[in-house]
Order: sequence, then C-alpha cells, then structure tokens
Amino acid sequence: MAGEFDLIRRHFRQATAPREDVLLGIGDDCALLAVPPGQSLAVSSDTLVSGRHFHPDTDPEALGHKALAVNLSDLAAMGAEPAWASLCLTLPEADEAWLAAFMRGFSALAERFEVQLVGGDTTRGELSISITVHGLVEPKRAMRRDAARPGDLVYVTGRLGDAGLALLARQGLYVRDGSMASLMQRLDRPEPRVAEGRQAAGFAHAAIDLSDGLGSDLGHLCEASGVGALLYLESLPISEAVRDYVAETGDWSLPLSAGDDYELVLTVPGDRQQAFEAAARHWTVPVAWVG
Repeated sequence: MAGEFDLIRRHFRQATAPREDVLLGIGDDCALLAVPPGQSLAVSSDTLVSGRHFHPDTDPEALGHKALAVNLSDLAAMGAEPAWASLCLTLPEADEAWLAAFMRGFSALAERFEVQLVGGDTTRGELSISITVHGLVEPKRAMRRDAARPGDLVYVTGRLGDAGLALLARQGLYVRDGSMASLMQRLDRPEPRVAEGRQAAGFAHAAIDLSDGLGSDLGHLCEASGVGALLYLESLPISEAVRDYVAETGDWSLPLSAGDDYELVLTVPGDRQQAFEAAARHWTVPVAWVG
C-alpha cells in the first residue's frame, strides 16, 4: 500500500507555496512552525465524511475547495490570519485523477489565503477528509464565542439560506425558474469571510461562523456567553431566490436554520456601532444588523 500512496504524498508536497515561518514541512515526523511574538495560535479541525457531509459524486475540485473553506471559516470567526494546514485523507483507492482535481481546489484556495500545507496522512477506507488549520491572532483581538455581552448588537455577513435552497433543489425538493448556478456555487464553494473576520476583530466582542444555521449557531454563542438574543426577522439578509421561496411557502426555516452558509455572526457593542458600520461599508460583502 505504501507504494500505491506515493502519488498522494507527491500531491501533498506540491500543493502550496512555502512560507518563511515554516521551518520544517512535509516529509518529517512533525512540522516545525515559527509563531511570531505577541501572537496566539488559533487551531481548528473539521472532518467531512462521504454520504453524510457530501454526496459521493461531488465534483472533487469543488470538494477540495469546500473542505479547506469550512476550516478557514472557523479561523475567520476568531479573527485569525490563516497560516498552515494539515490534511488527512481516507480513500477507497488511489485515484490519481480524483486526487489531482481535489488538490487543485484545495491548493487554489490555500494560495489565495497564503496557507501552506505542512503535513498530513493517508489511509485506505471509506472516503473522508480531515483538515486542521492553524492561524495567528493577537490575544486581545480574538473573537471568542463566550465574549458576547448584554446590549451587544447582532450582525450577519452576506446572505442567509442560499446553500440550504441549493440543497433542496439538488434533492429535487424545490424547483425554481431560472438559473440555480449562483445558489449551487454558494453550496459547493463557500467563501470563508477571513478578511471580514480580521477587520471585525477590532470592533466585535464575539463571533461564530454559520455552519449549522443562524438559530443553532447563534444559540451556541448565546449559551457560551450566558446571554439571550432577539432577532429581527424582517432584517435577515436573504437573496431574491430565498425571498421568493419564503413568499411561496411561508417557510422561514432556510434563513433561520439551514446550514452551510459559512457567514459570520458578530456581536458589536452599541458604542462601536457607528464606527463598525462605517468600516463595514468598505467590505466586499454586505453586513446586516439583525438583532
């Protein structure tokens, strides 16, 4: 089996551009990484399993993108700058075409955010993907989910419910006139809000990324912080497609509870509202005050 997976190791070594803070990368028992003075190391891991988190026939290039994106989204919620990643793959067989496409999607996103792949592992079995990402953040700027305070304002980046609507369409449970391409893009290639998270860290008390839906994830933040939240339903940011769905069905579950949006929820103190909104106007993604 070792010979069979040599191709995987080759793909790992060629995956990303080197960083100066990687003292030792792929090829040894451990990676050696230089953490700058005054920075904390932010670490997050996620596992995606075929048949549970993605369809077995999912385009491997899109899957490579999404597998890294969902981890970078966690760093974004902490206000951290992405730096390094490790990748563990369990594959039914060493399919070079599949692996090449997967690594193209992974590497393209890693290059955008200057993330170096510094380690990983491979084994034979049911298809699954485990990624650990490491980022850097000043301790005082980290947006912990237990740091929300009474009176904070709740903001959301982007649009809610698009990925959930795309999933309904893919399952044949909803048909919409016109192209679904933009919705499918939101489901298959989520955009981690890294820049927005880093900029919000100067204003927000707490943050969380939306992997399981607004209601669920905001609930986690509130529970950790010992606070409650009041949401303004009419202020939830939704696309025209989701608005049409709500109008047709009267069902608000997509923007409230559908997962896979990977937007950020931010809690901002009232005395920073004007400064935060002024800064957010320069972001490339809209931000809505929702509670």
